[in-house]
Amino acid sequence: MTEQPEIRFVGLDHDQKGTVVVLVENELAFAASGRALDKQTRGQLMKAARVGRFNGAQKTSLELICPANSDLDRVLLIGKGNGTGGASSDWVELGGSIMGQLVARKAGDVSILADVASGPADAPEAADIALGLLLRNYRFRKYKTRPSSDPAEARNGNGNGAREILIHCRAPEAAAEQMKRRRALADGICLARDLVNEPANTLGPVEFAERAERLADVGVEVEVLGVPEMEALKMAALLGVGLGSERPSRLVVMQWLGAENRRAKPICFVGKGVVFDTGGISMKPAKGMEDMKGDMGGAACVTGLMHTLAARKAAVNAIGLIGLTENMPDGRAQRPGDIVRSMSGQTIEILNTDAEGRLVLADVLCYAQERFKPKMIVDLATLTGAIMVALGKEFAGLFSNNDRLAGWLKDAGDATTEKVWRMPMDAAYDKEIDSKNADMKNIGGQYGGSCTAAAFLKRFVDDTPWAHLDIAGTAMGSNRSETNESWGSGFGVRLLDRLVADHYEG
Repeated sequence: MTEQPEIRFVGLDHDQKGTVVVLVENELAFAASGRALDKQTRGQLMKAARVGRFNGAQKTSLELICPANSDLDRVLLIGKGNGTGGASSDWVELGGSIMGQLVARKAGDVSILADVASGPADAPEAADIALGLLLRNYRFRKYKTRPSSDPAEARNGNGNGAREILIHCRAPEAAAEQMKRRRALADGICLARDLVNEPANTLGPVEFAERAERLADVGVEVEVLGVPEMEALKMAALLGVGLGSERPSRLVVMQWLGAENRRAKPICFVGKGVVFDTGGISMKPAKGMEDMKGDMGGAACVTGLMHTLAARKAAVNAIGLIGLTENMPDGRAQRPGDIVRSMSGQTIEILNTDAEGRLVLADVLCYAQERFKPKMIVDLATLTGAIMVALGKEFAGLFSNNDRLAGWLKDAGDATTEKVWRMPMDAAYDKEIDSKNADMKNIGGQYGGSCTAAAFLKRFVDDTPWAHLDIAGTAMGSNRSETNESWGSGFGVRLLDRLVADHYEG
């Protein structure tokens, strides 16, 4: 995991050093701390802003090197935009934007004046800025053996070179307390990113399960089921996917029992964990196949989420289940035309071995309901290319049998910028997966591939409130943002942590 700089919260009157970041709102609105620094430098900040035509617009910046009458290395004016407090996600994005500027300059010691003219910029906002700093700082350099010439990749102990970042705010002790939860969230997101970025030759089903077992360090109870245990459970759908691989499949069960009543009904999160997907006998084209190391983005998210919930001691009983397997072509691999019997007893005709993720989820969803009787289930999967045709890389596809759960997920997505868009579930899509030879087939017709995939999954869900998130466009190779420059985004951890905090804790 990326080594992060030390972040400390101090009062607004604390000594500044190194690079000082001043937040400026539209029309050159400085907070009191910024005005004091301008006075100290004999008006240089205001003068430079006017000469440089800097007005505090969002995502703009201006740099002053070695300002007069101070021992500072530089002052960075960062535009915050409109003079309003803003949502939590706005402050997180601002923190990411600041880190981007620090990375480019390889700043050492840093002071961020987390104060704005319009307010509020109190403890929660300061902690949100710190979360943005940590997320933007993430780098996956595990396999780099030489320093990079790219300043964004350069290392001086960590991703940006900063040794210490002081965040000057109004209530530093309260901000430090708020930061405990955000640190847990950042660590969970970075864990998910690490898993998605890891190459498949070093992260097979067994190795992934071993990574998940490390969550015991934060209090998660972890259980790993091997092939014999899954055979006993009659999970032929999941196991069929891995028949062509020499690496055995695994089912990992992670339990965080943080509610006051440890026997209260839990909530469940299910993740698709295909560590590499060649397509099997229905082989994918060679172009872009290397990206299929990320076909376990759903399992990575669930693992990161369980870390976050445990690390922040969430007052909830949560179960994370991930089906881990590898889809390879081999003499033992399942073939188009094969029929398998799932754990639920329903039979599935395999028409395309590249529609394998839904087979993994089918058995894990059944197991989750039979064993845990949860109050709700959310599954995540890099399931279909069709969802990217529909939504691009801006939104995850949301399918649900429950309007309230769907609404809560949309609200959580809006609040965290991990956006979801509800897609239709209709009897017409369900009819598309009827098979003349079995209870169902694993693909529908030419069109609506994400909708027929969701209809397939729904056949393995009883009346439990359930949502399916197709994250094919958002978990890997997603659009870069102020808080993420990684190929593996860790999408879903913030979204689901917010869902839990808003509706399932306490």
